[in-house]
This record gives sequence, structure tokens and C-alpha cells, in this order.
Amino acid sequence: MTARRELYTLVGADLISNLGTRISVVAIPWLVLETTGSPTRMGLVAAAETLPYMLSSALATPWADRFGVRRTSVVADAASAAAMALVALAPWLGFGTLLALVAVAGGLRGIGDRVKHVLFKPAAERAGVPLIRLTSAYDGLTRGMTLFGAVLGGLLIDWVGVTRAIWIDAGTFAVCALLVGVLVRPPAPAVPAAREGYLRALRGGFAHLRTDRPLLTMLVVVSASNMFANASVAVWIPLWVARVLGDPAGFGLLLGVFAGGALAGNLVFTVAGTRLPRRLTFALGVALSGTPRLLALALSDRLVVVLTVTFLSGVAISVVNPLLGEALYERVPEALQTRVLGIAGSVAFLGLPVGALLGGWSVALLGLTPALLVMSVACLVLTVAPLLAARSRVDRPAPGPAVSSPV
Repeated sequence: MTARRELYTLVGADLISNLGTRISVVAIPWLVLETTGSPTRMGLVAAAETLPYMLSSALATPWADRFGVRRTSVVADAASAAAMALVALAPWLGFGTLLALVAVAGGLRGIGDRVKHVLFKPAAERAGVPLIRLTSAYDGLTRGMTLFGAVLGGLLIDWVGVTRAIWIDAGTFAVCALLVGVLVRPPAPAVPAAREGYLRALRGGFAHLRTDRPLLTMLVVVSASNMFANASVAVWIPLWVARVLGDPAGFGLLLGVFAGGALAGNLVFTVAGTRLPRRLTFALGVALSGTPRLLALALSDRLVVVLTVTFLSGVAISVVNPLLGEALYERVPEALQTRVLGIAGSVAFLGLPVGALLGGWSVALLGLTPALLVMSVACLVLTVAPLLAARSRVDRPAPGPAVSSPV
């Protein structure tokens, strides 16, 4: 029971942290809009948060191994709480200070998210929970928290004002730090870990990922999938809604239906995931979550058709993240988990900024419908062809090289 309580505490703390992040996604741009009225500065703040998040996810992991994964989680969340509390004071501190604080908060969240995920595997093993069941349930809960957090962020701004909403965001990180600090006690390693230099430790993470072709292929495919998904959300779906429906509520409806399909798929996959072939399930999930959705937007002006395909695409995407998460836990040696999971997160997120640029560029060059048709083919090629070309099986864990573990 104690082992399960620890696992539930870790997942719950991470979800609370996610809730705070989703509130800030709504509240911080609104704060900038209220205080500056500048869309350009809104974009600068978003970039100031995203780039440090991606960099710290990979580059700070050797320090996390040396400092201790659990301790890093507690310190990162406590510092995130302090940074967000200062963000609430940013209108009186100036825009440059706000940029710096948001960048610090993004960097802290990047390493904080990675180390909590590293703690999941040993906690699940002690609790006797299959990894595929954990990753699937966690993916579904995270998607639910994303929806709830975005709505809650808007409501909090309306109810208590943007400054107090950011204070509540800071409070979620403080609660997360408290839960992990008090209730999570992973056992000490049986064999003391050897100390490595920073660059050597970081090279070890990159080297393992570079040599594990099946895992690297999955990450490249997920990054490509994220690229097309972000292009859809940032450009293609809003333009389709404006042209066909003329009502911005349709944009929220499509995003909600996709998320609803993903949640439904997560519920099914959490139960049945252990019995499905991993490689085929992953390939079908990636193929059916992207291209059909783009084709529906290109070829149909009927809302019911687009909603149906969008829902089914959401069901398909529900298997992708859990299978990638399980592969990372199974294929990466314990000594390298922090570094490789951090690098993997950065690789998977690389497609997001590229997707926003791709969406705007494709429509400007071709027009909406031709762009959707061309990009649906590109999506199929970039997400499925690498899997077909991979010769190694995703199902079989890769033997890890002999490496020295960092402290």
C-alpha cells in the first residue's frame, strides 16, 4: 500500500504542477495584454518561456543526476513557485524583468518535469503497476488536466483577476514540492554511483539515444507528428473554421472533440494496452491521428464529417505517448534515464515551433485547401516512412552499454 501511495503521490503532484502550467498559459499572456497591449510582447513572453524549457529539459539533467532526482524535483518546484509569485508583481517591475522571470520559470519547469518522470518507473515497479498501464493512464489524466486547466485559467482571471490567478499558479508548484518532499522516499541505490563530469555525462545520454535506432525513430516520428499538430492548431483549423463556419466557437469545439477522443482512447488503452502489439499499434496511432484529420479539413465543408474524423484521430493519438513513454523506460538503462528522458523531451518538442511556421508558410504559398492536401501527404510520409524503414523491433528492449552512473 505504501508503494502505491508513493506512486499516486508522484502522479498527483505532477498533475497539480501541470494544472498550474495550464493556468499560466492563459494568465501570463493576458497579464502582458493588460499591462502592455502589445501582441508582439505576448509572443516574446511565450518564446522566453518555451526555449528555456526545451534547453533545460536536456542540458540540466547531468546536474539533476548529481544533485539527486528527488531533491531536484522539490527544489525546482519550490523555485518555480517563487518565480511565478514574482511574475505576479511584474507589472510593477517592468517588461524586461517579466521576460527574465518567465524564462527562469520555464527553465525550472523543464528540469522539474523531467525528473518527476524519471521517478515514475521505480515507483511503478515497487507498486507492481505495468509501465504501459501507468503511461497510458498518465497520458489520459494529463490531457484531462490540460482541458480543465485552460478553462480554469480563464475562469480565475474573470473571478479573481489575472494577478491572483498567477498567485494560484504559484501555489500549485508549492503544493507539488511539498507532496514530493514529504511523501516520496525512493530507496537509495544498492551500489553507490560513480561521479562523472558534466560534458561526459551529457555525451553519454546523447550517445545512447543515437545508437538506439528504434527509440530514436519513435522520437523523430513524434516530433514530426507534433509539427503537423501545432500547424493545425495555430493556422489550419482556425482558417477552416473562419471560412466554413464563421464562428470562433467552432475552433474550441474541434479542439474539445479531439481531446475527448484522446481521453476515450486512453481509457480503452489503459485496460487493453498490455495485450496489443506495440510496433503496429504505435504505427497505426501515428498514421491515423494526423493525415485523416488534414484530409477531412481539405475535402469537406460539413462539420459533422470533420468532427467525426477529428474524434477518431483523437482516439488514435491516445496510444502514441504511452507507447513512447514505455519504450523510454524499458530501453534506457537506469543510470541514463534522467539524461535520455530529458533529451527525448527536447527532441519531441522540436516540432512545435517549426509547425507554427510551416502552417503559415504553406497557406501563404498555396492557399488553405492545396496546403492541407500537400501537407496531408507530407504528414503520412514523415510519420510512417521512418517506422517502415526501421529494421529493429520496438518490442525488444535494447541492451544497454556498460556506463558509469552519475551521483
